[in-house]
Amino acid sequence: MSYNYLYKLVLIGDSGVGKSCLLLQFTDQRFQPVHDLTIGVEFGARLIEYKKTKIRLQIWDTAGQESFRSITRSYYRGAAGAVLVYDITRRETFNHLASWLDDALQHSSPSLQIVLVGNKSDLSKRRAVNYEEGLNFAQEHGLTFLETSAKTGENVEQVIYNFSFLP
Repeated sequence: MSYNYLYKLVLIGDSGVGKSCLLLQFTDQRFQPVHDLTIGVEFGARLIEYKKTKIRLQIWDTAGQESFRSITRSYYRGAAGAVLVYDITRRETFNHLASWLDDALQHSSPSLQIVLVGNKSDLSKRRAVNYEEGLNFAQEHGLTFLETSAKTGENVEQVIYNFSFLP
């Protein structure tokens, strides 16, 4: 398949925040409730059409465990964008965002664009991080922000369209 542009994106954040489920929802429009932990990296791709332009997105789903952090860092190279993900039902994943953001900024190009995603919005009754906290973190760091549900698909497509590098 031919395309006009190719962009590499990385999914980053703690283990269990739903990065693999977001990837599966975006590439295959489906949810898989039981997932093995990502070991190293997983890869997905999708061709989208945006303003009559064909764009191929390569999406790298990185492992969230601390033991894989050094491997994850190598995947920032060449990335146009990063999706920084936390779980709205687990406060500790939100508390670790600054560390993930520092890593991304330190090991990527200065032009890397980052979208902050609070995932698992379908579990809002178990919310541990309110929407305003996510929005404030994003604004303080110059990021765009969305809440998503990889389970229902809510706002998953919108994550991609928040990157301004799209032509």
